[in-house]
Amino acid sequence: MADRLSLPGNPLAHPDAVVTGDRWRVSVLTPGLLRLEWSESGDFEDRASTFAVNRALPVPDVQVHRQGERVELSTGCLHLAYDGEPFSPSGLVVTATSAMGEAHTSEWRHGQPADGLGGTARTLDDVDGAVPLGPGVVSRNGIAVIDDSDSFLIEDGRPAVRRPGTQDLYVFARGHDYRAAVADLYAVSGAVPMLPRWALGNWWSRYHPYSADEYLELLDTFDAEEVPVSVAVLDMDWHQVDIDPRYGTGWTGYSWNRELFPEPESFLAELHRRGLAVTLNVHPADGVRAFEDAYPQVAEDMGIDPASERAIAFDPTDTRFMDSYFQRLHHPLEDEGVDFWWLDWQQGSFSRTPGVDPLWLLNIEHFNDSARRGQLPITFSRYAGPGSHRYPVGFSGDTHITWDSLAFQPYFTASASNIGYGWWSHDIGGHWYGSRDDDLTVRWVQLGVFSPIMRLHSTLHPFIRKEPWTFPAQARATIDAFLRLRHRLVPYLHTMNARAARDGAPLVEPMYWGDPSAVEAYAVPTQFRFGTELVVAPITSPQQEVLGLGSAQAWLPDGTWTDLFTGTRYRGGRQVRLHRPLETLPVLVRAGGLLPLAGSEDASVDTALPEHVELVLAVGADGRFDLVEDDGSTEARTAVTQITWDEATGTLVVGRTTGAVEVVPSARTWTLLVLGAEASATRSAPGSEGTTLTPEPATAGTRFVLGGVATVDGLTVTVGDIRSFGWTRTVGQVRQVLDRARIDYNLKRTAYDLVESADGPTDAAARLRGLELDREVEAALLELVLAEY
Repeated sequence: MADRLSLPGNPLAHPDAVVTGDRWRVSVLTPGLLRLEWSESGDFEDRASTFAVNRALPVPDVQVHRQGERVELSTGCLHLAYDGEPFSPSGLVVTATSAMGEAHTSEWRHGQPADGLGGTARTLDDVDGAVPLGPGVVSRNGIAVIDDSDSFLIEDGRPAVRRPGTQDLYVFARGHDYRAAVADLYAVSGAVPMLPRWALGNWWSRYHPYSADEYLELLDTFDAEEVPVSVAVLDMDWHQVDIDPRYGTGWTGYSWNRELFPEPESFLAELHRRGLAVTLNVHPADGVRAFEDAYPQVAEDMGIDPASERAIAFDPTDTRFMDSYFQRLHHPLEDEGVDFWWLDWQQGSFSRTPGVDPLWLLNIEHFNDSARRGQLPITFSRYAGPGSHRYPVGFSGDTHITWDSLAFQPYFTASASNIGYGWWSHDIGGHWYGSRDDDLTVRWVQLGVFSPIMRLHSTLHPFIRKEPWTFPAQARATIDAFLRLRHRLVPYLHTMNARAARDGAPLVEPMYWGDPSAVEAYAVPTQFRFGTELVVAPITSPQQEVLGLGSAQAWLPDGTWTDLFTGTRYRGGRQVRLHRPLETLPVLVRAGGLLPLAGSEDASVDTALPEHVELVLAVGADGRFDLVEDDGSTEARTAVTQITWDEATGTLVVGRTTGAVEVVPSARTWTLLVLGAEASATRSAPGSEGTTLTPEPATAGTRFVLGGVATVDGLTVTVGDIRSFGWTRTVGQVRQVLDRARIDYNLKRTAYDLVESADGPTDAAARLRGLELDREVEAALLELVLAEY
């Protein structure tokens, strides 16, 4: 158990970073992070908590002035004034001295709520819409506070309770440098681990009593439909659920239902042969009862006569029980082929030890135990509180199938990064209740593709299903295309996965992280940055009835932004409503953005390292992307391919792969999509004039097949004669919008004629405004004609 409850880091702060009084202690952990302790007994806490596992950080430069018990200290980020008395608003004040763009002093007084931007929540179970968020470490006034006073401790591999009469506060005062505040969080609370590459593909999950044959037939259909899946989730009916009432209910179970799965080991082997990882759902709360296959062994471990059939309670604070829980119940199933566990814990936050939350123990122990097999550790469970980012993946719970639930999820996901929690998995499409709405499902799938984890799921219900082929033609085609796109995105997603583990940068960021001084960045809660290259504005409301399009209010940072699906270029530094048909959503690539995709858009791909890479280039600025690939081991052998774009010379260089070159394909076919433009291109070759490439017009730009290249050689392409899509294309887009609109036919023709004959964008906008069109129709047309103005 000591190994399973081990925590990373060293919880003992360096003595030079600590200032101590009679009953108080201040630890300066980073220039922007203070730990403030009050102890009635004068004994201070150096053990790791669930939140704070590593206080042995480099000692910051700090100026300290003491006068008796009164102390003032300053770093480059903050100033503390404290009177040495029990913490109070008048006696304990922290000022953020680096709060950028603030005209007034940013300060926090003890007892006052920090003006935080929110973190995340334990669960979205049975939620229809929004829930309150717990604290994060970023704040508009530059100061946020995590109260760690009530978390429990880990000592010698066992949970321990805190001494009474203590307060334990962590004050984050990085001003508007939100990324630095989250970096401080990771410094004291532990790094984000790497996820296995396969976790970034599509997960199939449905609460349904599948048999082995039925599940394999399902996967056959996915294959026939060319819709890729990388993770097979088996909900609770994999185990016995119809049990003798004298044992209780069948909610908890660890024994295969042999009627559905007569040969589970062969079934799991077949899933692996198909390239899928496997997780099983478990509800541990009811312990181990006499109907379980492993009950006699567990009973003997616990000193219970198996003949008594006495139920064995679930007690995560009991070393004997947890040892048996893993060795008798989980390890044998893992030996059969289970890759990780879906810990569907719903039974509260109390255990037999006061203050010890069983969810924390489950998350820590299962995650650490999964490393036992020499794999990248992973678990799948609910959020237990600050520090939970160390134990991905998060399961957000059973949401209602409503537009309100969809609208909350992008905000919920982005805000979770404020507490460093970057790997949420939602029930994409919703879990239960609601009514059938195919547009809602499509929009939810689109959000899922641009979410940390993409997991389709639904409850036990004959009419609630997410199989793409159960939808009408348009919805089905769109769902298929986006599920294929998710797997194409894996090279990008895995690079962001490595970035999260290496640099502490979550995949999804709120817009205000990159532009904290822009008021507009706080007014688009559902919009987010998706890695280094993309901004996503998901559509989370029904289509406009008259317009026939969905829309999202967006704010575009400075620069030029090009839509990934349409190639439309937008001037940044402004707010704009973006309108899209059901087939797409607004996904914008920054100027100079380089987006690597696996395979081609008309083929299904798995999550393996691709032999064909399509590179999407958004011109307009210099760009660089370091494609990170590895062998998936715990001590990853990593290869990096540096890709650069020089705007001035029009030179794209796919550099020689460096590092562990042997893990990537020895040669690859490369394709280039110049987004939002027409262009010419020449592939350079050593000792020759190069090869002129044939342009292939595409919906979103111009595509060039660059051909095969050895990964140790790299390639150079010169892109010239770059011409942004012109006014003729805009006029064509206007026609498409008018064609969908449910307005008078003659008014449509008048609007189209005015745009077609206009003297450029501003003239077209003025003419359209004079027509007094339906407000939504006018907004959609103005979006197009003024996209770059």
